[in-house]
Amino acid sequence: MIRVTRLNGDQFALNPDLIEKVEGHPDTVAFLVDGTKYVVRESVEEVLQEIREYRAGILAISYEMDRGTYRPSVPDQPSHDSSVVPFPVREER
Repeated sequence: MIRVTRLNGDQFALNPDLIEKVEGHPDTVAFLVDGTKYVVRESVEEVLQEIREYRAGILAISYEMDRGTYRPSVPDQPSHDSSVVPFPVREER
């Protein structure tokens, strides 16, 4: 998810995989594949940069998982068993 800001200052998270296009004239509008439109404060370039960073982060984490070096940053909370299955190491495939 990427964070964007409504014109009234409220921030919200937007799934970049659902964005069909982003236009800026004069306000920046993100059009989703279902027809929903969001007017945001960020420029078109800022929204595109957020999307690039989001996708690069996914690739970086998957690379770390593949190499067995991924260590999620978890806030100090009691440990709970996770239902997430770790990504297999290359040798296990």
